[in-house]
Amino acid sequence: MLTIAEAGGMIAERKLSPVELVQSHLDRIDRIDGKLHAFVKVTRESALTEAKRAEAEIMARGPKGPLHGIPIAHKDIYSTRGLPTTAHSKLLARHVSDEDAITVSRLAAAGTVMLGKLATHEFAWGGPSFDLPWPPARNPWNLDHFTGGSSSGTGAAVAAGFILGGTGSDTGGSIRLPAAFCGVTGFKPTYGLCPRTGILPLANSLDHAGPLAWTVEDCALLLQVMAGHDASDPASANVAIPNFRDALSGSIKGLRIGFVRHFHEIDYPVDEASKKALDEAGNVFRGLGADLRDVELPPLQDWTACGMIIMLSEAYAVHEEWLKSTPEDYGEFFRDRVLVGAFLSAADYVHAQRKRRELCAALARVFEEVDLLLCAITPGGAPPINDVTKMSSFERPSFSFPFNVAGAPALAVRAGFDEAGLPLGVQIAGPPFADTQVLRAGHHYERATTWPLKRPALDAFP
Repeated sequence: MLTIAEAGGMIAERKLSPVELVQSHLDRIDRIDGKLHAFVKVTRESALTEAKRAEAEIMARGPKGPLHGIPIAHKDIYSTRGLPTTAHSKLLARHVSDEDAITVSRLAAAGTVMLGKLATHEFAWGGPSFDLPWPPARNPWNLDHFTGGSSSGTGAAVAAGFILGGTGSDTGGSIRLPAAFCGVTGFKPTYGLCPRTGILPLANSLDHAGPLAWTVEDCALLLQVMAGHDASDPASANVAIPNFRDALSGSIKGLRIGFVRHFHEIDYPVDEASKKALDEAGNVFRGLGADLRDVELPPLQDWTACGMIIMLSEAYAVHEEWLKSTPEDYGEFFRDRVLVGAFLSAADYVHAQRKRRELCAALARVFEEVDLLLCAITPGGAPPINDVTKMSSFERPSFSFPFNVAGAPALAVRAGFDEAGLPLGVQIAGPPFADTQVLRAGHHYERATTWPLKRPALDAFP
């Protein structure tokens, strides 16, 4: 399988046909996705039409850029004009969008070829659920295991080689968790860097849009097009957008990286394989010349409680009318999770927002001493899908929530495999708008390891 960077280079050199590339991916989807369920809708005819148009444009004038002719797909909370945007829910099963999400239109303008809409947890939180119109996505490394959520279809589709990259959203870890469990790369940019216009909300003050792909470089290529101010999103950051791919080059020697050991050793102890992977990741960074040092942040429990109260309050506000009028149209997992928000008070929400400021101030003080952070993203490999319970989100602290609460950029990269052959990941985070530095560190780490060379053995599926 090719990466976006590899395929884009071959297309530019006219060594690879976009039509042949897209056709091969559609054939792969036809052959395997009946077992994975990464897609809720495959747009075969329009994809081939787009691929033919891309090929004609490239033959006539050369490529628009590195994404021209590249097959991607969108999480099914991203609006796509003329196609259903369902949020994987019975409530929106017949909802057809009038306009593309801003990020969808930007990626289309860059010449990408959309292969369809990808599975998600219901409204980006309710999953993995078996009482929805579509089954949950399965993990390509082991069909009996969880993909992570809520960008479940995107993680599975990238890992399976159905697409070269895709879109996700991240309110409490929904890009980074599927990336870690599915063994791909996922980047949650700084809050507001990618506009969310046309993306169905979960919790507006925590929602982030971002890419998933096989490598950090591929995420940078997608981010280049997705990022940028949009006046119709009130939280959109009006800042200059750097060249993310160019920023990957250069040494990270002397980069100060804070290792947040207490997250995975004290606050929420991880399994031995994950602890070893984190220690080895630290050693890789030392070998690259980074200055790795232990740092301390407020405990995970504080970050998770703060983020959960804010998310529940805002998500309940989004869904209150439907929850009161047609609660039976929701899946059990989402309905029962979000209904907890009905029991929170305005005072709870205000106190959580005040606590948020305190936590962000504590993080900012740590970033006066270090440039980036290295920490856990999951407590181990993907659990069996049937072991994920309705209330699992409430049962343990979250390694991902701190960087949603802070709106800070965070990257999940693969860091090995456990004894069962399931992928493991680590997380690299930085202060707000240090996206290029996070991506650079992740790129150098990735290139210093052999983990990206291993792909799931899809042909072994029963």
